[in-house]
Amino acid sequence: MTDLKELETVLWAGADVLRGQMDANEYKDYILGIIFFKHQSDQYLYKAYDLMYDEEPNSLDDAQKAYEEMYNSSSAEALLKEIKNILGYTLEPNMTNVHMINQINNHQFNREELQAAFNRIQESNSDYEGLFAGVNLYSQVLGLSDQKQSQLIADLMLVINKADLVHTDADVLGNAYEYLLGQFASETGKKAGEFYTPGGPAQIVSGIAMMGQEEKKGLQVYDPCMGSGSLLLRCKKYSKNPDYIKYYGQELMNTTYNLARMNMFLHGVLPENQTLRNGDTLDKDWPTTEETGFDCVVMNPPYSANWSANEGFMNDERFMDYGKLAPKSKADYAFLLHGFYHLKATGTMAIVLPHGVLFRGGAEGVIREKLLRDGSIYAVIGLPANMFYNTSIPTCIVVLKKHREGRDVLFVDASNLFEKNKKQNVMNQEHIDKVLELYEKRENIDRLAALVTYDEIEKNDFNLNIPRYVDTSEEEEAIDLTQLVGSIKDTNVSIRECNERFLDMLGELAYADDETKNAVTEFMSIVKEV
Repeated sequence: MTDLKELETVLWAGADVLRGQMDANEYKDYILGIIFFKHQSDQYLYKAYDLMYDEEPNSLDDAQKAYEEMYNSSSAEALLKEIKNILGYTLEPNMTNVHMINQINNHQFNREELQAAFNRIQESNSDYEGLFAGVNLYSQVLGLSDQKQSQLIADLMLVINKADLVHTDADVLGNAYEYLLGQFASETGKKAGEFYTPGGPAQIVSGIAMMGQEEKKGLQVYDPCMGSGSLLLRCKKYSKNPDYIKYYGQELMNTTYNLARMNMFLHGVLPENQTLRNGDTLDKDWPTTEETGFDCVVMNPPYSANWSANEGFMNDERFMDYGKLAPKSKADYAFLLHGFYHLKATGTMAIVLPHGVLFRGGAEGVIREKLLRDGSIYAVIGLPANMFYNTSIPTCIVVLKKHREGRDVLFVDASNLFEKNKKQNVMNQEHIDKVLELYEKRENIDRLAALVTYDEIEKNDFNLNIPRYVDTSEEEEAIDLTQLVGSIKDTNVSIRECNERFLDMLGELAYADDETKNAVTEFMSIVKEV
């Protein structure tokens, strides 16, 4: 089994092949696509060998040779049918990663064979449809000539081929994939917000959403703005029955949607347990034909994004009960209400949003008041600034529940629970554990947490700004006036002594002319007056 650190090092080395040729937002799709292809191809050969001989091959080369021999035999049709039933796709011998690596080493690599392999997997069934859309093997970002483009792809495949992806535990492989996403996010900068939620906030959001539901079998989790799927998959880490979780997610960006699908497969999530969709969450509600109540809703939507806010949405079941629509220039509450609509009565929702949602007035104030009157807002957690790659502003996590007893709200100020890093602030495990502990305790903790009654929030005009409820100010130390006066006297004595020594030094000077002597004498008279 490959060690996680070793795997991360090998896979990240792929970036060195492409860095300089294109930016991280482009080369991430090539690297992750080739990793996924190698994983599927190597898995395919091992499964074929196991079905043929009921044992594991000594090497991928042995599996390749056995597969080539079988492919031209009379038993090929039955075996291919069985593989297709198990994995969902089949490959010809010249479509495997092993074959192509051999071709590269013999200077006979043909991109058309790799593209054919991509097409075969994508066309096998709907689970893989369009999965390699972001891996354009003929793009000029790879080079201006066919030879340079082919060579760059070949070089990348050789680096990725050093990783043993078949004997790597799904969690380790999935963690390595998450590591790569984090590295790409760091290099990509602002565009990272489209596909990546940093580990600290992601762990807190998923941990809160899962709290109290760890034992549930057949848990359904939903992320309407799933990016690369990291929030969904972190729920798996808190479950006692992770293999039975059903994942639902939607993502607007097609290439990011494909990253999420690959992420699911590499984390060992079976196709029947993932229902993912490429679509606009606000424009048209989804899911509608499926069960729409989820045990966990986790979200990190784009902050203060634009949306249509068309009046027709006032008849939409997601928004119709709140009196107003989120403003056109700030869709934050539109995302929140969409997720909340899809939350099961016994479930928990956690969403990352900018602090403005806590205190802005107008339509947002109307929606916030309605949520508070209904007792829907359960907790507000302030995160440190500079946590996300697409913004340096501080953000918060809003936790929501349905039909709960009471309307009090827990406020947690975690703004100082972080460690400074080169580019972003980072929440370590101790910080994450502290936030989850404060959330679970749900009590007043000096300068960290406050459990606030509905009446107090109402008196504050439904303003949820955290500093109103959690006082983090440090009490100023009392000044000892007697000591201060004594200190001033001592300082004055020291000043006089220094001035006297200075004047003595000036009095010993010799002067080249009367003009200089008069200037120094005048300066000395000024010092004597001080």
